[in-house]
Amino acid sequence: MSSSTLELLRAAQEGDRDACEQAVLENNGLIWSIVRRYYGRGVEPDDLYQLGCLGFLKAIQGFDFSYGTCFSTYAVPKIAGEIRRFLRDDGLVKVGRAIREQAQTLYSKREQLRHDLGREPALSELAEATGFSMEEIAQVELATDSPESLQRETADGLTLEGMLGTDAPEEGLVERIALREAIDHLPEKERMTILLRYFKGLTQERTARVLGVSQVQISRLERRGLARLRESFEA
Repeated sequence: MSSSTLELLRAAQEGDRDACEQAVLENNGLIWSIVRRYYGRGVEPDDLYQLGCLGFLKAIQGFDFSYGTCFSTYAVPKIAGEIRRFLRDDGLVKVGRAIREQAQTLYSKREQLRHDLGREPALSELAEATGFSMEEIAQVELATDSPESLQRETADGLTLEGMLGTDAPEEGLVERIALREAIDHLPEKERMTILLRYFKGLTQERTARVLGVSQVQISRLERRGLARLRESFEA
């Protein structure tokens, strides 16, 4: 990242309106490249662009300059996520009533367990409290989560972004941003492993305990799941 770009982003993050406008102008190509992915969803391109700009500005506000990540790598899922949230909340991307009700139950039980346990509940504890199977919980969370988990770290400091590779994110990540759908197509055990490792941030050891298998099996499942995701990203 050049020093001039860094200065511009810092000024924008500090609330300089001119810097915000200049940053948007300089990244118009990136924003439009993402917007075009959502044509034909019942929303005018200009409206999608405004949503993309909003996501871009949110990315500026949330960007950590000390993280060491290229800003465009961070901005792409933020822009896409803002558009996808609008489409979902506006009813254009349907999440069934049953899924929404299950999501609300999960949220309430998770908050209760956090309070009672003083920590984040394990998936097995959440399953016991709700009566849902771990597979049902995975399906609900995949259906309602945003695709911003590319940079979510596991307890080992790994991210899906790092494991899958994004050498040219502004060119390739747009086509691959549907991470949630790709995970949903994985075989059941691989899907659960990826969800626990990269969406919940568990270690392989804890993931093995939750799923009731050995750590060696988790390592194999994770490796196979990542390989399938990498193939879908490169397709």
